[in-house]
Amino acid sequence: MFSATLRRSAFVSLIFAALALPACSEEAPKMIPAPQFDESKAAQSGQETAVLSGGCFWGVQGVYQHVKGVTQVWAGYSGGGPATAQYEIVSTGVTGHAESVKILFDPRQISYGEILRIYFSVTTDPTELNYQGPDEGTQYRSDIFYTSDMQKRIAEAYIKQLAAAHAYAAPIVTRIDKFAAFYKAEDYHQDYLINHPDQPYIAYNDLPKVAALKRLYAGYYREAPVMVHARS
Repeated sequence: MFSATLRRSAFVSLIFAALALPACSEEAPKMIPAPQFDESKAAQSGQETAVLSGGCFWGVQGVYQHVKGVTQVWAGYSGGGPATAQYEIVSTGVTGHAESVKILFDPRQISYGEILRIYFSVTTDPTELNYQGPDEGTQYRSDIFYTSDMQKRIAEAYIKQLAAAHAYAAPIVTRIDKFAAFYKAEDYHQDYLINHPDQPYIAYNDLPKVAALKRLYAGYYREAPVMVHARS
């Protein structure tokens, strides 16, 4: 039996070969308004954590590894318990977990609202309910796990702002949930986009997101990514 990773790669390869059509119909990455309510960079110090899910964690991690002010990004699972925080189990879609990333960032360089601006415009399609592109299931949901009351307020205000501005053709369905725990994914998932740029799924679904970050938000972009495992 194929693992979920192999099934995903094989599925996309078959789509390419048989149909030569896009794997999904979704909102294209685009610049959106900056959040009107946000933290002040001047008032911050130390390090802050953001936990987000928005589809396959390979691409989400890969985008934020190229964001200035981000000091580390791990792929993992949030929303469920420790006993089911394993890739093959999470892939069943019944664990409550979402494929997520844990982002450490310097709030003096990039604010939480700016992290969300990248999330909503480049990283995920917030109008897709329990799927992202070719990936279906609750484990691929768009979900913001807030780690403080301020993060919750910023996320709620930003969604209301984007909805009022009609930034998307369909309603925003991104969830906002209180953060409970983050479980790091298996080692082979870390730095996956960086280590496998020629893998069909990555080349088609995720590298365009990194390119969109550079094109739309050059001021946020860093060429050299932060990595979980340094290259030898």
